[in-house]
Amino acid sequence: MRIFTISLALGLWPVATPAQDAYPTHPVTMVVAFPPGGVAELTGRPTAIAMERVLKQRVIIENRPGAAGATGNAYVANSKPDGYTLLMALSSISVIPEAERLQGHKPPYELSQFAPIALVSADPVVLVVREDAPWKSVQEFVADAKKQPNKITYSSSGIYGALHMPFVMFEHATGASLWHVPYNGGGPAVQALLGSQVDVTVGGPAVMIGQIKARKLRPLANFGDKRLASLPEVPTLKEIGIDAEYFIWCGLMAPAGTPPMIQQKLRDAVRQSVQDPDFRTAMAKVETPVSYLDAPEFRKFWDDDAKKLAEAVKRIKPVEQK
Repeated sequence: MRIFTISLALGLWPVATPAQDAYPTHPVTMVVAFPPGGVAELTGRPTAIAMERVLKQRVIIENRPGAAGATGNAYVANSKPDGYTLLMALSSISVIPEAERLQGHKPPYELSQFAPIALVSADPVVLVVREDAPWKSVQEFVADAKKQPNKITYSSSGIYGALHMPFVMFEHATGASLWHVPYNGGGPAVQALLGSQVDVTVGGPAVMIGQIKARKLRPLANFGDKRLASLPEVPTLKEIGIDAEYFIWCGLMAPAGTPPMIQQKLRDAVRQSVQDPDFRTAMAKVETPVSYLDAPEFRKFWDDDAKKLAEAVKRIKPVEQK
């Protein structure tokens, strides 16, 4: 899937209006398209607090969950492009339009309706089971899953959501067949595992680390290209010979058509925010390294990631789409 790009020749930029120069003159809303407790909110809140200090206006987090993020994403996509309604997007933003088209539906939004501002974080998800689970390694888990196809259950943040896609990649890479139980967000997906409603899930280190340290959850592997500093004893899937790499990234976006001068102010605000010591401390507390990219680099990163996710969507079994 090609991601929409904007080419703005220097001489074609519109002249800033007084309203744009004064931006922002009132509070800004940062939409999180998931329930409280997920990766987008854990990244969004410290980002919003740091941006407030730069913009000299409140940046209010507003949770708009539903349909694996589609509800909140569509809300921002169709909002007035004035810089006052932003989205702290997850990687799953790229999946929904592709999935809807494959099912013959009109997508609730298109990627071309967003202007990327900056990437804030990009973490590999961690595969976890309860501490009382029988599996001590990924190898044991995969072997058991192959012995009993579709018997081991996993929770996700919703069909096509940020926690569904890594399992699609995992099944494709291992040949295992698991049973998908979708929930309305990453927080509920983790609670389902803790409450013994499912057998396994994945999530960002920021969400999982507290439960792992409390010995309620056991990490089996991470989906990244290297071991995590916060979980140095946990191998990557690639170390084990499983070719399934997946990152949950969080990036700030504005509706397409937001004036370039306002986009630039937002880009500047994020750039200054990620250098703020308080922001860095807050992100460290939730075990989330900052992976900052400005708009041009973020756009390329998004493009490459969207292509990989589009291929994964096509592998989803029909039973999961119902």
